[in-house]
Amino acid sequence: MSTTEARRSQRGSLADRWFQISARGSTPGREVRGGITNFVAIAYIVVLNPLILSGATDVNGERLSLAGLTTMTALSAGLMSLLMGIVGRAPLAMAAGLSVNAVVAYQVAPQVTWPQAMGLVVVEGLLILLLAASGIRTMIVNAIPRSLKLAIGVGIGMFVALIGLVHAGFVSRRPDAADTDVPVQLGEGGRLVGWPIVIFAFGLILMFALYSRRTPGAILTSILGATVLAVVVEAIWHPGGWGLVTPTLPDQVVALPDFSLFGRIDIIGALTTIPLVTLLVFVFTLVLSGFFDAIGAVLGVGEEAGLVNEDGRMPTLGRIMVVDGIAAAFGGVTSSSANTVFVESAAGVKEGARTGLASVVTGGLFLVVMFMAPLAAVIPQAAASPALVLVGGLMAMQCRNIDWSDVEIALPAFLVIAIPAFTYSVTTGVGAGVLAYTVIKAARGKWREPGWLIWSLSVVFLAYFAIDGLERLAS
Repeated sequence: MSTTEARRSQRGSLADRWFQISARGSTPGREVRGGITNFVAIAYIVVLNPLILSGATDVNGERLSLAGLTTMTALSAGLMSLLMGIVGRAPLAMAAGLSVNAVVAYQVAPQVTWPQAMGLVVVEGLLILLLAASGIRTMIVNAIPRSLKLAIGVGIGMFVALIGLVHAGFVSRRPDAADTDVPVQLGEGGRLVGWPIVIFAFGLILMFALYSRRTPGAILTSILGATVLAVVVEAIWHPGGWGLVTPTLPDQVVALPDFSLFGRIDIIGALTTIPLVTLLVFVFTLVLSGFFDAIGAVLGVGEEAGLVNEDGRMPTLGRIMVVDGIAAAFGGVTSSSANTVFVESAAGVKEGARTGLASVVTGGLFLVVMFMAPLAAVIPQAAASPALVLVGGLMAMQCRNIDWSDVEIALPAFLVIAIPAFTYSVTTGVGAGVLAYTVIKAARGKWREPGWLIWSLSVVFLAYFAIDGLERLAS
């Protein structure tokens, strides 16, 4: 067969027609290469997500299994990336979202049980699915000012970065003392002490250097490099102080996946046990974090991939957002937190990916990783924490798009950005920002501008802040 005939045959294949490979000016080879690049760029989530979730306790003081979380994170990323490729037909890799998992781990879980927390994640996914299938999505997108939406991402980034610094031991809680009101400090007693800090610093420097040079897989490479150094240090000096995971080589590299966390959800308990106002705020925060993160990533990567038409619209956006809603709910079913589109998918696009075939390749690689859970138990928090700091910094870059010259935006945005890290609560930051926005608008005689939806949200957040007083009145 000639080259021309082979190309015609390829264009007429079922895969080519389904994924529109030729129509989008791509080839199977470029799609495979792009899919592999996407996997390398976000494979760190199989390590990082279990460390974040296993590092938190629920209302009963229970932790989720690290091995189970590793399996479930890989399973969710694999199946949902496959779904995005086949149904969404876009080169968008799916995995547990870093913004949502922080909310689940450090805000929701401490007040409920883990099954209830994951039940709320399922509710979040179903609501996102409903929003994607109706016109409500447009109403919400238009109701919240763009600068406040950007500020929410920046605030979550600051929160995530603080979590990374605390997990690494770079920042620690200052013991109560009569001579100071300072709540946190550098390292131990204001000094950086111990090998784990050295590992963290090494990983952070390496990660910044590789990422700034746009090295494919910079985050994963840095985590693995810091882990290798940590294993060597532990083998020679046994310094201790590693936290949840001590970096020692496992007895085996391959093991059967741990499916013990699959299906451990309690939706009914979550909806009936949690006070109504708190429940509404939790669900709203989860939906807001997951929904707008996905919108930003989809539109950003879609633009790079040429999926946005001349009118600035993405014809496949509806299908993509439906998959995103399903993925968020499935993350709750697997106890791995909500899945969403990863902005790192742009790495695969830069390698030539233009279609869903790339996502199919990425998903297949994640499913293979399920059988390598013992390796995840080697990586200490000191080696993985630099990724949280980097991701936080990247999310904070959206500050440049906020209109700081407008006091009606600047002050609410500042609260949204600052308060999550200071209070360890994303909800508190979002609520303070929304309330400040409506108050400032009303004070300037523009009380109609926020619209009924923002005013309704303000009432919800006002009740959230006054929950203690409301409970006292009710009793």
